[in-house]
Amino acid sequence: MNHRLPFVLTLAILVSTAGAADRKPNLLWLIGENLSHDLGCYGAQQVYTPNLDRLATEGVRYTRVFATNPACAPSRSAFFVGMYQTTTDTHPMRSHRDDNFRLPEGVHPITHRLRDAGYHTANIKTAGGHSVGTGKLDLNFVNEGPVYEDTAGDWAVLKSRQPFFAVVNAEENEYDIYDRKSAEKERVEWVGERLHVQHAKPETVSPPPYYPDDPVVREEWARYLNSVSGMDLRFGKVLEQLRADGLEDDTIILFFGDNGRLEPRGIHWCYDNGLRVPMIIRWPKNFPAPAQIVPGTVDDRILSLIDVTATTLSFAGLPKPPLMQGRVFLGDGAESSRRFAFAARDRIDETVQRIRSVHDERYHYIRTISAGPTFASLNRYKEKCFPILPVMREWHAAGRLSGPPLDLMQRSGPCEELYDTTSDPHEVDDLSKSTQPAHREALIRLRAALDAWIVETGDRGEFAESEEIVAPFAGEMHQWFGTPAWVKDAETPSGILRP
Repeated sequence: MNHRLPFVLTLAILVSTAGAADRKPNLLWLIGENLSHDLGCYGAQQVYTPNLDRLATEGVRYTRVFATNPACAPSRSAFFVGMYQTTTDTHPMRSHRDDNFRLPEGVHPITHRLRDAGYHTANIKTAGGHSVGTGKLDLNFVNEGPVYEDTAGDWAVLKSRQPFFAVVNAEENEYDIYDRKSAEKERVEWVGERLHVQHAKPETVSPPPYYPDDPVVREEWARYLNSVSGMDLRFGKVLEQLRADGLEDDTIILFFGDNGRLEPRGIHWCYDNGLRVPMIIRWPKNFPAPAQIVPGTVDDRILSLIDVTATTLSFAGLPKPPLMQGRVFLGDGAESSRRFAFAARDRIDETVQRIRSVHDERYHYIRTISAGPTFASLNRYKEKCFPILPVMREWHAAGRLSGPPLDLMQRSGPCEELYDTTSDPHEVDDLSKSTQPAHREALIRLRAALDAWIVETGDRGEFAESEEIVAPFAGEMHQWFGTPAWVKDAETPSGILRP
């Protein structure tokens, strides 16, 4: 017996060590809805975001992360597969919902790849008895089979289903549009608006200078900031449950926004505030952290949201698939840093625009390829749910607009824009016509980078959707949101606004 004991102990140690080496971390995506750098940890004022701020002190905060599209469905369709939506033909808003479209051969949702690697995948809606997520999908592919194994959305199952990949899609920041009765409402409320603590007040907020100083602008800006605070409160309940269940030290947490800010010139448009999103990564104690993860630090590398996909797979020990355009940015297998971040906007709802964008560390170049009004074009969702836009139309009609708000209302494509995001974070000083050598060099460099990207990635935006596909969206958006009186004389019979 005495001779067997060391052997048994040695065997037990070997088994235990092998088991620990084979363990995989849980993966948790907290996806913010429609926001930019509007958290306390990014320096935002009049927001209360203690939960995400604490996550940043315990993890790494990223400052140059860009969505590939300024609207949810195309952006999500990109980061769910790690490829540009313009490459996979998922670039128009809410497309391929009722046809036989399939993703290209070899392209799969991240949930399928993780499921095949032994992960339980869940789209979380409730945690600890609280409503914490929408269970949102909003993907421009619907024929790939169930996206998640677990669609019931109850956090309680996760503890017994490790390793897990869980996603919580924030309820804020969004207008309450999904009852499809917005057209009947005098004003569409923000989700959770009646519950939000009024940390921001209309009389003390500072809206950006591309809007006129109007009471409605101030009210909407305060409501937006209070919605961000409400989002943090819900995510705080998720983080609290993670801790209470003893899962915190085994779970890698990635918080990021799906696209830019919910404001008229943010979401839908390829300006910085429509594309630049927050991201925080917190590493668990029970797994060795990559060298790039140092708690409480800031990472200024240029990243695309599609990089989140490849990097998350690497956390699970999976290699990057051959076709994936996203890059691994953490760990021993980290790829070279990006010089540029690219984005594209195509049809959104009934509004047909083709816009391309490229950021480098300082400058941002925007190319509008389509003709006609840009910001001032018709989008019924925007007209109904964003009260700032009708205010701007009223001011414009009365001849009261000047400066950046007037420039915005008068901009028309095709056109180019160039901004210095360091000295001009609001992007109100267009440098595309500047004669300064630094500005000319930036314009030429970013033009060339965008031209190369369009070719190299097989940008499918050059193939316009037929009017038979586009026209029904006008009727659907009219049913949901109504049509402003000023539109009627400008429409074609199909309901598509003429430039």
